[in-house]
Amino acid sequence: GTSFTKHGMCMNIPPGKTVIHATNDASDINKDYNVDFPIVGDAKLVLRQMIEACRAIAGDSRKDDQSTAKEVQSEREGWLSQWRAKLSDNSTPMTPYRVIWDFMHTIPPEDAIVTHDSGSPRDQITPFYRSNGPRTYLGWGKSHGLGTGLGLTIGAKLAAPEKVCVNFMGDAAFGMVGLDFETAVRSGIPIITVVLNNSTMAIETQSMTDSHGLYGTRDLGGNYADLGKAMGGYAERVEDPSQISAAFARARKVTEEEGKAVLLEFITNEETEFSHRRAF
Repeated sequence: GTSFTKHGMCMNIPPGKTVIHATNDASDINKDYNVDFPIVGDAKLVLRQMIEACRAIAGDSRKDDQSTAKEVQSEREGWLSQWRAKLSDNSTPMTPYRVIWDFMHTIPPEDAIVTHDSGSPRDQITPFYRSNGPRTYLGWGKSHGLGTGLGLTIGAKLAAPEKVCVNFMGDAAFGMVGLDFETAVRSGIPIITVVLNNSTMAIETQSMTDSHGLYGTRDLGGNYADLGKAMGGYAERVEDPSQISAAFARARKVTEEEGKAVLLEFITNEETEFSHRRAF
């Protein structure tokens, strides 16, 4: 389901296409696009009914052709092999890709609900993190601003207290909403907030050349683990990539056994390499 609202950060539907629009709000229909087949209802129910309709038309037989799946798997393995060196990089400051890779191999995706943030964390997590089913990854692309992920994770933990709820954010995002970590502490909501601290807005390296040269506009700084402790949470600052997995294991233990919110600060490099990234 979607509103199909036209947005500066979203892809537009090309003209001449047949549009099937499923939404739970009738006011969305024909709001921004002329819809050929409007469907108003809960997304899960609508999809179930569409599957039933397709079965009625095409029958219940499944194609026993694994060629497409094998092709996708082969392409993925080839792509992943190009990134393995970075995903297992032992250099310091560490690459954020190592943090993400070790995280998903320490906390099983089926146990977690994960979200990104605006900027680099979004573009670094999206290609590599493999979620495990509905509602285990909150992906919101470019539809919101810096810091959105922290509030989403608090909400996710309230909705699914049995899950390990984690948000990844950069130091710029923490600068926008970081003190809201205290809300999780005060309210007894044991989330894990990951701050990828590279002391700069690396993703803006090319777009802020003049302003940074004149005024240092990309420069950031601070010890965010100390802030997390000052706000009453459990916090660690991790500088050694060999300690990433252990830090995540401890964080999970603290949230589950002590019921405390956790802030993990990882000192990372100014990573500017992305996989399959484009402006829009």
